[in-house]
Amino acid sequence: SPMSRKIILDCDPGHDDALAIMLAVASPELELLGVTTTYGNVGLDDTTRNALQILELCGSHVSVYRGASLPLVRNRISAEFVHGKSGLEGPALPLPSRGAETTRATDFIIQSVLDHPHEVTLCPIGAMTNVATAMRLEPRIVPLIAEVVLMGGGTELGNWTPAAEFNILCDPHAAHIIFSSSANVTMFGLNATHQALAMSQHIAAIRAGGNRSSLVAAELLEFFKVAYHQRYGYEGPALHDPCVIAYLIQPDLFTLEGMNVTVDINEGVSFGRTVCDIYNVLNLSENARVAMKVDADGYFDLIAKRLAMLP
Repeated sequence: SPMSRKIILDCDPGHDDALAIMLAVASPELELLGVTTTYGNVGLDDTTRNALQILELCGSHVSVYRGASLPLVRNRISAEFVHGKSGLEGPALPLPSRGAETTRATDFIIQSVLDHPHEVTLCPIGAMTNVATAMRLEPRIVPLIAEVVLMGGGTELGNWTPAAEFNILCDPHAAHIIFSSSANVTMFGLNATHQALAMSQHIAAIRAGGNRSSLVAAELLEFFKVAYHQRYGYEGPALHDPCVIAYLIQPDLFTLEGMNVTVDINEGVSFGRTVCDIYNVLNLSENARVAMKVDADGYFDLIAKRLAMLP
C-alpha cells in the first residue's frame, strides 16, 4: 500500500533477529526493501545463511545483501554461547534455495536512500558497522534517511560488560558515528527490551498460530529461553530486536523520550556504553528518542497475530 514504510533491516540473526525478520515480512505496513547482514551474534557467513533461511521459511523473496565481517576499529566479539554455534540453534530450518546478492550491503543502503529520499527507515538490530560505513562513504545520505531505528545500548546497565550492551559493544565506533550524525535516531535499549520478556504464555500464544513459522518461532524462543535463564536468571528471554519492527507497525506500544546520547569509545571499563542524559544535566540538544516503556502484552499479542498470518 502507498502508506507502507520502506525499511532496510540490518541484522545478525540470531534468535530475536529471526523474529524481527518474520514480523517485518508478515506486516503489510512495512515494505522490506532488503535485508542486510553483519557479523555480530555469529560470523557473517552464518548470519547471512540464517537470514536466507528465515526468509525461505516465511516464503519471502526479499533480497539479502552481505555486509561487514569485522568492526571498524576493535577486534570482533560474538555470542555463540547465547545463540548456539550456527546462530539459530533449536529448530530445523530449510536450507536456503538462493544466495545473497553480489551488491554489498553498504552500496545497497546508499542507493536505496538516494533512490527514495526521506522515505527509507534503516533498522540496525546488530552491529552498527554497515549503517555507519554507508554514512561515511556517502555523507549525502544522512539528511535523506527518514529515520534510524536501532536496537542497542540502554539507559542503565549493560549485558555484555557491566556498562555495555552487546550490539553497541560489537562496534562502538560505528554506533558513535550514527548517534553523532544528526540523523533522526530512535533507540531501543536494554532498559526497554528487558520489559519485553517472552513468558511461557507468550510462547504458547505464538505456538498456537499453528503454521510452520509460528512453530519455528516458538522453538527458537524455547532455545533462547534456556540461555537467558542460565545467564540472567530471567523467567523468559528478552525479545530485543523485534521491538524495532513492532514500533514501526504500532508505535503506541512504546513510550519514548528525547534526550542526548553519546557512545563511550574510550578503551576501558565503559567502552561501548550509551551515556543517556535522562535528566538533561548537560543541557545539550536531543539527538535521539529513547524507548523507556514497553507494553509487553500488546507487543507479544502483535507478534503472535502477525506470525500466524505467514504461509
